[in-house]
Order: sequence, then structure tokens, then C-alpha cells
Amino acid sequence: MRITVFGAAGDAGRRIVAEGLARGHQVDGVVRSAARTAELPAGARGLVGDALSYDSVLGLVADRDVVITATRPAHGREAELVTVAEVMLAALAATGGRLLVVGGAATLTLPDGGTVADAPDFPAGWRPIADACAGQLARCRAATGVDWTYFSPAAALSPGERTGRHRLGGDALVADADGVSALSYEDMAVVLLDEAERPRHRGRRFTAAY
Repeated sequence: MRITVFGAAGDAGRRIVAEGLARGHQVDGVVRSAARTAELPAGARGLVGDALSYDSVLGLVADRDVVITATRPAHGREAELVTVAEVMLAALAATGGRLLVVGGAATLTLPDGGTVADAPDFPAGWRPIADACAGQLARCRAATGVDWTYFSPAAALSPGERTGRHRLGGDALVADADGVSALSYEDMAVVLLDEAERPRHRGRRFTAAY
């Protein structure tokens, strides 16, 4: 497949690019500056683009089978996630490609009926990015004429090893018997490439954790 990854030099993006290459796909990694192309895994084609610009994105996603957006804005600019979602959805509606959006876990539901963001111990400092991810998901759900999938990762993401082991879920947080919801960036990349190759969640949100 021909895959384009936005946010390709980030923690999630680098692993997604590497997983795609390891599976034999043609992967373009889009970054914000030419200097950051050096951070991409060997074998990826580095491209410079602006995920906030419709014209820029449109020129980078034409003729691609799958587009994955894994951008994460700087602190204080969290609302850009919503703009990026709007731009990506519009561009993919025009080109007809598939869009996989890497979002957040804050809107996943808990057994008590609330969400992760509603929990008393949810850090106040995470509220801006949680709100932005909620807006991002809302834009996807309201979109028409776009082949989209939204991925909410586990509550805790960290660098680790690629085990290929995980459990999938829908709108509810996936956690182990101790209530821990965790996943490595490497296994998150496995989940996303599995979805890219064998779509199971078109037009909806899903999640994964150990």
C-alpha cells in the first residue's frame, strides 16, 4: 500500500512509519520542516507539509491508499488538533482515500458510565488536549463522504517493545484486571497497520490496550 503519515517525526509517527516499512509498504513521512526528515526511519520518503493547510495536505494525499494523522500540537496550541481533523477530512473527501486519525483516550467510557476525562484523578493540565481530542472525534463523526477511522489509544502510552499482543475495544476503555490501561507506541503502530491492511472499524472509533 501507499501510506502517508502526518506527524511522522513524533513518538507515535516514527513507530507507525517503521511498522509500515517493515511490512513492505511505501511510506511517506510528512514533517513540518526539512530538518526533521533526518529523524524518519530509513526507507521512508520524507516530505515537508503543513497539516493545518488544506492546499498543502491535498497535494500530499492524492493517490495514497491510506493517510494516517498522528500530529500533536505544542502546549498552548492544542486546539490545532481540531483544525487538522477538519483539513484532513476535507482533503480525503476530495481524493477518496482512507483516513486513520490517532486521537486520545479521554473520551473513552468507564464502567461507571463516565469518561476517562470525568474521573476525579484526571490531571487538570491534560484538559486542553482532552478537549481538543473530543473535538477531533466529533468532527470525524459529523463528516460525510469520507472513509475515516478514529483510534483512541490506551490511557497510558510509552516507548517499549513490539509484542504484537493487544486487546481491541470500541468506545469503552480497555484495561487489565487491575484497572491499568496501557500500550507501547510500538504495539500501537501494530494496531494501526493492522487496521490499515484489514479494515474493521470504518466510520467509527476503536481502542486497544494490553
